[in-house]
Amino acid sequence: MTDLVPLRRALISVSDKAGLVELGRALAARGVELLSTGGTARSLREAGLGVIDVADVTGFPEMMDGRVKTLHPMVHGGLLALRDNPAHVAAMESHGIGAIDLLVVNLYPFEETVAADGDYAECIENIDIGGPAMIRAAAKNHAFVNVVVDTADYAPLLAEFEAQGGATTLAFRQALAQRAYARTAAYDAAVSNWMAGALGKTAPRRRAFAGTLAQTLRYGENPHQRAAFYVDGSDRPGVATATQWQGKELSYNNINDTDAAFELVSEFLPADGPACAIIKHANPCGVARGATLEDAYRRAFDCDRTSAFGGIVALNSRLDAVTARAICEIFTEVVIAPAADDAAKEIFAAKKNLRLLTTGGLANPAAPGLAFRQVSGGFLVQDRDNGRLTRDALKVVTKRAPSEAEIADMLFAWTVAKHVKSNAIVYVRDGATVGVGAGQMSRVDSTRIAARKAQDMAEVLGLAAPLTRGSVVASDAFFPFPDGLLTAAEAGATAVIQPGGSMRDDEVIAAADEAGLAMVFAGIRHFLH
Repeated sequence: MTDLVPLRRALISVSDKAGLVELGRALAARGVELLSTGGTARSLREAGLGVIDVADVTGFPEMMDGRVKTLHPMVHGGLLALRDNPAHVAAMESHGIGAIDLLVVNLYPFEETVAADGDYAECIENIDIGGPAMIRAAAKNHAFVNVVVDTADYAPLLAEFEAQGGATTLAFRQALAQRAYARTAAYDAAVSNWMAGALGKTAPRRRAFAGTLAQTLRYGENPHQRAAFYVDGSDRPGVATATQWQGKELSYNNINDTDAAFELVSEFLPADGPACAIIKHANPCGVARGATLEDAYRRAFDCDRTSAFGGIVALNSRLDAVTARAICEIFTEVVIAPAADDAAKEIFAAKKNLRLLTTGGLANPAAPGLAFRQVSGGFLVQDRDNGRLTRDALKVVTKRAPSEAEIADMLFAWTVAKHVKSNAIVYVRDGATVGVGAGQMSRVDSTRIAARKAQDMAEVLGLAAPLTRGSVVASDAFFPFPDGLLTAAEAGATAVIQPGGSMRDDEVIAAADEAGLAMVFAGIRHFLH
């Protein structure tokens, strides 16, 4: 392949006009002939630049509301012709086709239209046809043609242009071509996924996902694994859309854990009071509501002070200075909140390794969406777990009904259990977790581990008895046998919330009655593997 290819003629047709005039001026100053269409040509002319309309090149006017304007041999021949192929050159000369050395196209704003809740007809109208066709043609012929699909590549293009004396290198064109194909793939994925949703197809025959690079990570879960962070362009508040105010770059594990923390704390609306979640290895080691944000943090911290060291703190309200000082009493990796006071930021500024993220809002836990996970040879796709539980949905199955205080704690425990790796057991007392058992192969083991953590914390806090005494307990799935429930009772739990649905429900209910427990069935499960 030829390395240096001079840039003499460019076709520019963009939806996003950012940087357009500056690009046009820089190209024209180096003698590059500009071809353009519609609004792009108008913007360039208004800036005083000479532009040739594509319609004048093709001999056909734009028609059908602009749907047909670049789909023509005079355009695609100029993009696809191999300059070192005599037959191609002869065809160009015979039909008067001029070579196009640079294509600058960004596509109709389909993703933005969907995000703005455009109706079906509006979304369909914003599916670009000519743009992707030209992009793919130019990218295929990158041996001779430069293709730019992102405004972020305008400056690198001009820098290459200057460095190479009005030409570009093959390596540069190859890089542009790869980005171009990734862009059309992402665009088509957005269209196909939107259409699947619009048609109610929960399992379309083919499914594609796409993202834009946000950060190249130092490594993945372990130092020998390469990794990168991609964003999907959604406006859901969280780690992907947050502003980082200080601290070193987030790691792979930081991002994963921070996402888990913020999704959990977003379950608790600020209108219902301050809430805090502390996460370690994607599992909560403490979650609490409080009279103040500091109170919520300290109550969450007291669930498991050992695990909280080096953890992720997520808050559902604006971070204030008092809470910031409390957080700074131990080492914390990341703090994420909807907002932060200037005073809180100043306090954190002394902790150079602490990352502070603000999101501008909470994630809506009830919002629909997809979650996917890779497996060998494929990937699994499911709806995001946006199941919500109300008091009215609770079914009392024991002789003793729970008290109002127990019901409030059961609903809190249930919400937390949704975000704990299965098998999940969560003890709660007075709006704060007092023991969390996560990720065990046996539900009984999770119950015991959570109770043991509460015993350990009782010693640290100087309590006469662990806080599981008088607590409620939540299980993310049913108790298959009475043993797990009885272990919780031994730890001091007085009420239980679980999905129900086991073949041995009657045995478990009988055991609860014998132990004097109140138990409710939620009728929904929250496995998190």
